[in-house]
Amino acid sequence: MIRLSDELRNACPDIALLCLTFEADVVSGSKELWEQIDEIIIPELTAEYETSTLSTHPQIQAARKAYKAAGKDPARYRVSSEMLMRRILQGKGLYRINNFVDCNNLISMQTGLSCGLYDLDQIAGDVTFRIGGTAEDYEAIGRGPFNIEGLPVFSDSRGAFGSPSSDSTRTMITPEAKRALLVMISFSGEAVLNEYGGVAEGYLKTYLAAQNIEHTLVKGGA
Repeated sequence: MIRLSDELRNACPDIALLCLTFEADVVSGSKELWEQIDEIIIPELTAEYETSTLSTHPQIQAARKAYKAAGKDPARYRVSSEMLMRRILQGKGLYRINNFVDCNNLISMQTGLSCGLYDLDQIAGDVTFRIGGTAEDYEAIGRGPFNIEGLPVFSDSRGAFGSPSSDSTRTMITPEAKRALLVMISFSGEAVLNEYGGVAEGYLKTYLAAQNIEHTLVKGGA
């Protein structure tokens, strides 16, 4: 489903993706899901990190290194997992969106990986994970025009639609979505994906009642 461009593969040789497709209904976030976040994930995060030490998280370290290699300043453009965890450590809490997005955020915070979540029916043709081109941008969720030059980006036949920092409105999850693609993005190899892939699939089944789950591993060395 997703191929890596040679340019990105060469810049970030340890990159690996776990792609999960599934079917489910979009509803408001479940009580059980937020109990997992509030009672387990957040206490674990705040016990181990502060905002000043979050950059030592192994997955965030790897992502920052990859951003530099691809041509983006990681101090200005953070991966979504780092932004989520910084909100928690700053005491700002998380937005409650819907079961799809909330579950995606749960997976991202537990793993430290940026996790992209897309309406599969809004993706056109084959997908390439590449480096954003000169002056390239898209309309990002909650951010307006977003500069993706030098960022690793997902792109289909209609253009770029997602990145580890911020995704586009074109493929965002809306109440009408029925089929979704969740991509766990590792810049440190496949081991973390093998460790947490089953956990992520379990969350999709438990909190979304997801069906027809299929997963594909894409490796930089492939």
